[in-house]
Amino acid sequence: MRLLKNARNKFIGDKNFYRMVLAIAVPIMIQNGITNFVSLLDNIMIGQIGTEQMSGVAIVNQLLFVYNLCLFGGVSGAGIFTAQYFGQKNQEGVRQTVRFKIWMVSLITLFTVILLLTAGDPLITFYLQGDGSIESAAATLRYGREYLQIMLPGLVPFMLVQVYSSTLRECGKTILPMKAGVIAVFVNLVLNYILIYGKFGMPALGVQGAAIATIISRFVECAIVLVHTHRHAQENPFIQGLYSTLKVPSSLMLKIITKGMPLLLNETLWAAGTAMLTQCYSVRGLNVIAALNISNTINNVFNIVFIALGESVAIIVGQLLGAGKMKEARDTDNKMIAFSVFSCVIIAAIMLLLAQFFPLFYNTDTEVRRLAAHFIMITAVFMPQNAFLHASYFTLRSGGKTIITFLFDSVFIWCVSVTIAYILSRFTTLPVAAVYTFVQMGDWIKCVIGFVLVKKGIWLQNIVSSS
Repeated sequence: MRLLKNARNKFIGDKNFYRMVLAIAVPIMIQNGITNFVSLLDNIMIGQIGTEQMSGVAIVNQLLFVYNLCLFGGVSGAGIFTAQYFGQKNQEGVRQTVRFKIWMVSLITLFTVILLLTAGDPLITFYLQGDGSIESAAATLRYGREYLQIMLPGLVPFMLVQVYSSTLRECGKTILPMKAGVIAVFVNLVLNYILIYGKFGMPALGVQGAAIATIISRFVECAIVLVHTHRHAQENPFIQGLYSTLKVPSSLMLKIITKGMPLLLNETLWAAGTAMLTQCYSVRGLNVIAALNISNTINNVFNIVFIALGESVAIIVGQLLGAGKMKEARDTDNKMIAFSVFSCVIIAAIMLLLAQFFPLFYNTDTEVRRLAAHFIMITAVFMPQNAFLHASYFTLRSGGKTIITFLFDSVFIWCVSVTIAYILSRFTTLPVAAVYTFVQMGDWIKCVIGFVLVKKGIWLQNIVSSS
């Protein structure tokens, strides 16, 4: 009984604890949930046009996913300091981290635009090596190229939103990013319906219409976040005098680069690793790309719970560490990890029950639907595992252990996950669903490592105390 009580006190919080966690996590869940749900509807709309169109857009979005995570890594390095400066009530420190973010996302975006303009076709073709007709591959490449060319201008508002929204969240203000995201996704949904199918007198633009709708929605979201933040400067004191200079003190820049560069490299290499995993699966045929696209789009809707709770770990635990409350930080982290895993057991059960029905919404062949259902069920089974890994990653990151998170995340995916996928996809005759399962099972090693690192408490650090 005593052990049970101790375990309960260690892993289960009171009502006030869950109110505090959900106050941070729910707005993120709502924003991500609506965004991913509308992305699901967008995906279905494109999927109604044809398999080649859906595959072309999916491949480009896989490439843009690498860019998105580069931005996330770029702002996250500075974000560790933002959360801890905010915990210290040091607004000038917060301001300086925002300036660093602006420089970082600008450089990443410039590099990405140049890369995609010069090497877009070869990157898309890299995913078209599997079984399938030459005509189908050529059509997929053409649709992907059309979508990519229109999407590039939308990177600018997207990068600005990442700077402002990440800072607001790190300061505990998640409502504005949520509202802006909700409005933007509904703008995207309505414009998708009009432009993809040619409603209300507009021409039917197909994948080009989907891209135009996306970049318009991004400009809308950017305008909402930036205008509101600047108009409410008293509520957001970090914005006051933000652009009086863009200089960042060299001492702080060195600290952010030291802590943040591993995060940037981690997110970049991790995203590249997931792109490589998709390429490994794609050698089994063009149908696999379409099936993975269906599966990933639906999975993203269900993954919002552990993603939001992971981000909440970074915010809440980071603020406690910045305030020097180490014991409270450990206790809070234990309860948040347990809450995330338990929540995802329930979510995974729902996902398993519905897995067979989601692919039916797509206008594609039976084989694609069958593969998609298998991928969804496999992901559901491993969702609690992924929840634990996600929360462990953000725990280590909140204390500035970015070298460890680099090894834990991106080095692992390249050395273990990609290796498993590459060998099994090219040198065995295992079904692609079995290859997918073995890759997920490889993360059992990572779970053991994460458990040991979190339990040891090596992340219990205040990294801004002497700043």
